[in-house]
Amino acid sequence: MVPMPSAKRPAGPFTPLDFQLVLLRRMADHNPGLVEDARHALGVSLAQMREANKRWQAMVRSPRPRPSASRYRSVLGAPESAAARRIGDLDCEAWQWPLPLWPGLRFEVLVGPNGAVWNEWLVRAPGAEGPELRTVEDLTPWSCTVDEAARAFAPARPLEGTAPTRWGLAFTAPDARGVQHAVVAEFTWGLLQRTAIGG
Repeated sequence: MVPMPSAKRPAGPFTPLDFQLVLLRRMADHNPGLVEDARHALGVSLAQMREANKRWQAMVRSPRPRPSASRYRSVLGAPESAAARRIGDLDCEAWQWPLPLWPGLRFEVLVGPNGAVWNEWLVRAPGAEGPELRTVEDLTPWSCTVDEAARAFAPARPLEGTAPTRWGLAFTAPDARGVQHAVVAEFTWGLLQRTAIGG
């Protein structure tokens, strides 16, 4: 009797490692070299990264998707911290999780009173020392978060991102010689990816 071919095994649970691969997949558009190094550090293949992203997109776009807040809890576990936060006139909760790839950062989700996710990005970990941002030369890929750049080069003007999970900032910053430049900084998942320096 000829054995029947085995059915495709169901995918295992979506893990924090898979989630880091999702973040990297989006960042690969701007910094393939950094992403390649990070992928090797995690010990995963390019195919595994693509598969993780494919599964994440399927979860997000499911006809009956799980609410975003509970999706993050199911993937990342209970938050390392959850704190009340007020943004303007609105109250929310800030949930944060550590990610091994970026020990100095936390993945933060802002959750509204109705359980809706207002924002999701990487922020500096509590107590972690942030970068010294003084000139355009300090703005290297993955060096800082949206919030850090906005504070260092205030006033910064938010720009609409070119895709979901992307943000932009426009501001003026000096170079190492003190010459001022118009800068547009692009961020993915809250982490700096690249800058365009004007005159």
